Amino acid sequence: MQVSLLYHTLEPERAVATAARLCYAPIGAAELMETMSEEDVSKVLKVIMKSGHHSALEHASYTFAIDGVSRALTHQLVRHRIASFNQQSQRYVALTGEPEVIIPETISKDAELAAVFHTAIDTAYNTYQSLLDAGVPAEDARYILPNACISKIVVTMNVRELLHFITLRCCRRAKWEIQELGNKMLELVEPTAPYIFMDAGAPCRRGDCPEGSMTCGEPFERIKRP
Repeated sequence: MQVSLLYHTLEPERAVATAARLCYAPIGAAELMETMSEEDVSKVLKVIMKSGHHSALEHASYTFAIDGVSRALTHQLVRHRIASFNQQSQRYVALTGEPEVIIPETISKDAELAAVFHTAIDTAYNTYQSLLDAGVPAEDARYILPNACISKIVVTMNVRELLHFITLRCCRRAKWEIQELGNKMLELVEPTAPYIFMDAGAPCRRGDCPEGSMTCGEPFERIKRP
C-alpha cells in the first residue's frame, strides 16, 4: 500500500480558526486570516475542538493518492459519503500481465490455503483474458474479477470527515487493510495541523471504547489536550 498526500489547504489550522472567528468578528475573513496571531489561532482551535463546534473544520481539506489496495478496501472507503473519489476504472483500463492482488495474511501464511487462493485468482484472470480475446468489452469481462484486485484511488476529505474516518478506521476492530490506510493517512496529516490532529485516532485515545462487549480490550494511550 502506498499513500501520498497530494495536496491540502494552505495553513489548515489558520483557515479553520479564521472561519470560526469570523462569526464573532467585526472585520472580514481575509483580514482575520492575515492578522490573527498564532496565539489567537491556538485559542480559537482550543475552543472549537473542546466545544464540538466542528463545522469550521469543513473549511480545510486533504487530497490523498492511494495505490496498491484491494477493491474490497475501496468498497469500504467510498461508504464515507462526505468525500470525493476518483478510482481507476476497470471499465476503461483492461488488466493485462500477471495478476496483481492483495492476499490476506490469514491465507498467505498457510501454504495450502495460499495455493487454493492463487488457483482461484489464476482461473479468474485467465477467464477474464479469454473473454477479452473473444471480443467481450472490458466493462463486461470485469464481472469475473475478484475483490482482491489491486486498485488506485484519489480521495479528498474535509477535516471534519477526515477525523470521522480516522476515528472509525484506526480502531483495532476495523478491517486490517483499511485500518492500515487510516493509520497512514493520520501519519501524513498530523504534521500539517498538529493541534487539530493531536488526539485523532481510535475513540479509546480520548475516552472509553464505544464498542461495549465488542471491544478489543487493548486501548491506546489516552491523550489530554493542553
